[in-house]
Amino acid sequence: MFEEIKPHLVELRKRLGIAVASVFVMFVIAFYFNEYILSWITQPLNDALALVAKISKKTAEGMVTTHQVGGAFFVALKVSFFAGLLAALPVILYQVWLFIAPGLYDNEKKMILPFVLGGSLMFFLGVLFAYYIVTPFGFQFLITFGSFLYTPMINIEDYVGFFSKMMFGFGLSFELPVFAYSLALLGLITDRTLIDFFKYAIVIIFIVAAVLTPPEVLTQLLMAIPLILLYGLSILIVKMVNPEPKEEESIQSKKEEDSSSR
Repeated sequence: MFEEIKPHLVELRKRLGIAVASVFVMFVIAFYFNEYILSWITQPLNDALALVAKISKKTAEGMVTTHQVGGAFFVALKVSFFAGLLAALPVILYQVWLFIAPGLYDNEKKMILPFVLGGSLMFFLGVLFAYYIVTPFGFQFLITFGSFLYTPMINIEDYVGFFSKMMFGFGLSFELPVFAYSLALLGLITDRTLIDFFKYAIVIIFIVAAVLTPPEVLTQLLMAIPLILLYGLSILIVKMVNPEPKEEESIQSKKEEDSSSR
């Protein structure tokens, strides 16, 4: 049995090695520009703190701090890894595709462009949506709430970890249409499958939004609503790729199968 799976393990190790190497190369490049990347990441936070300074009557303004020896260095590493992983995403998806492609039919191998390009594009769209739409509202509400009583002292390590979690959460969530397209092309789901699962999907979407966003209703809705819309888009995509057969077609195909078996 081991001899049968050994070639697959060798291939998996090769693909993982290339994916890890691409992340490392992008990490090194990102580390060189870590100050610019960190400035981009902290911009929503700085905007929220500036808003606090305007509306608060307290003399002390909020600030970003670090509570660790060498905290700035470790933050630079985290930021560089975050950026490197994003930059290497197309290569990672391509390696995943190369690993599963040998087990697919020729018509199924045509999925490479939608899988790699579509997957990368949707992930980046999710990140941009989270950055430009969700974080400004979420951070401004959370930081300005109670600013008349307390002075915000934001730990940069916690902020970068929280920010990365949100970006990756939205990026992965926006992969839903690509995932649905791939399953439909493989014949594993139809539009009826997604329609019947819709009521359960709503519950799952709000649970995911509650886990990946701050404990605040606005940001949860800002994640849940786009996911519901993406689910609807997925239904339309699956309907074009692998629609549920009509009842007449199902009966006819069943009769043909019965006659051929005889």
